[in-house]
Amino acid sequence: MPITEFLERNAKVYPNDVALVEINPANEPDKDTKWSEFSLIESSHQSGKYRREMTWSEFDQKANKFANLLMTREIKRGDKVAILLMNCLEWLPIYFGILKTGAIAVPMNFRYSSDEIHYCLDLADVNMLVFGPEFIDRINECRDDLRFVKDFFFVGEEKETPKYALNYNYITQFCSKTCPPVLIQDDDLAAIYFSSGTTGFPKAILHKHRGLVASCEQEAAHHGQTKDDVFLCIPPLYHTGAKMHWFGSLITGSKAVLLRGVTPEWVLRCVSKEQCTIVWLLVPWAQDILDAIDRGDVNIEDYKLDQWRLMHIGAQPVPPSLIARWNKVFPNHQYDTNYGLSESLGPGCVHLGVENINKVGAIGKAGYGWEVKIVDDKFEEVPVGEVGELAVKGPGVMIKYYKNPDATDEIMRGEWLLTGDMAKKDEDGFIYLVDRKKDVIISGGENLYPVQIEDFLRAYDKIKDVAVIGLADARLGEKAVAIIEIKPGMTATEYEINEFCLGLPRYKRPKQIIFADVPRNPTGKIEKPKLRSIYGGTRLVEAQNKA
Repeated sequence: MPITEFLERNAKVYPNDVALVEINPANEPDKDTKWSEFSLIESSHQSGKYRREMTWSEFDQKANKFANLLMTREIKRGDKVAILLMNCLEWLPIYFGILKTGAIAVPMNFRYSSDEIHYCLDLADVNMLVFGPEFIDRINECRDDLRFVKDFFFVGEEKETPKYALNYNYITQFCSKTCPPVLIQDDDLAAIYFSSGTTGFPKAILHKHRGLVASCEQEAAHHGQTKDDVFLCIPPLYHTGAKMHWFGSLITGSKAVLLRGVTPEWVLRCVSKEQCTIVWLLVPWAQDILDAIDRGDVNIEDYKLDQWRLMHIGAQPVPPSLIARWNKVFPNHQYDTNYGLSESLGPGCVHLGVENINKVGAIGKAGYGWEVKIVDDKFEEVPVGEVGELAVKGPGVMIKYYKNPDATDEIMRGEWLLTGDMAKKDEDGFIYLVDRKKDVIISGGENLYPVQIEDFLRAYDKIKDVAVIGLADARLGEKAVAIIEIKPGMTATEYEINEFCLGLPRYKRPKQIIFADVPRNPTGKIEKPKLRSIYGGTRLVEAQNKA
């Protein structure tokens, strides 16, 4: 069954149950409201609402209305409709409205510059763009040069609607709330997601409905979700990780909360007030919560947290020291980590499992419905304990990079996907990430894996975050450089960091220490190309690869 049928089922079985809640801390907390036909005319960005909610019936009706609107604009099967919105209550109904027409949904990174927006819209042959008020200036800069976009829908107050756009909130109130008569099948194309673009402009990743459905089943199986769970979603919905974790709420018909903010206080307030049971955090957010508790900025006794049963992390390597700290503060929490990438439809192709807390540091074993292996450059499996490239096979593997057969051929081996992550397997079959293949530092003939050095440094109690990169060195070829972000209110010296690093083998010790902020993208990944550009220009290995 296509993923749209889960929404239609929930609308029939749980019509009056809350499906989605949006919490916007930027607005006053005394203006609670339920979603209504009238509130469609107002923008969540500008109307001053702190809390909005939507039932499953309203969710499905809103998706149907947008689908019928799209069809009046001659959107049909195989056309592409892009979404450029911050997290809001409209996001998911718009996404499902696109799918209900047989068109392909194209979520866009809200951090894209006008040049990146232009590039991605043209690359994906996008026919229509739905965007919010935060993006007006960027759209204005590139609109005249877009090759395929014919229609624009604006999600915001009617008075702010650009002249070239139709106001989504206003016009959908006149559309039919009946499901359009379009037959959707599992093998129909469903979505294009974009790679993170760490080595240049993003690539367009094409997926089918069957992959989305597999993510629903996978998430529910991994985390034992039931109708009684409440999922707190903080990461951006354009990213496969956030949306595919929410798919667990979709398949179980349970409530989810979209929090438009990530401060420790607001995470805890939201968990408490909305009675959230499952929270997905990125490493920096978990660290911020623990640091705020340690400083006394928040007191967990002020919140009702007994129902919070699971904290899980994904999108990046997780320092074992962080989970040890978390378990001291929240000893009754289950913990899990999920590994995935946009090419494998987000989280869970490798999965630790809450029962394997003794294996913290590993990303786990093959997830529900997946196969994994670690291979060498000849695509032959390496022995236990040896480092190779992680390859995965399963229902969420991408169809292809859209309009990029050469890039597709680089990472596909039949039904197997090469992830670009270096990993190793222990004697119990658990997989440990070593580093990104492209981030490996070759120093004096030795392979250095930055993640290992970063995990070691994060154990130092003054360090908030750290990134290790390789920069050119006349003697060693490359040297390991540590960019270190110190916790607020603390100071550290290069001497004391070097003293701490005596606990590392000599060849793994950073040859240079830089105290600075560590930039991360919206999904929590360290932006190492940006750091290399700031501090050292082109790496030696990159120069060799281009030669």
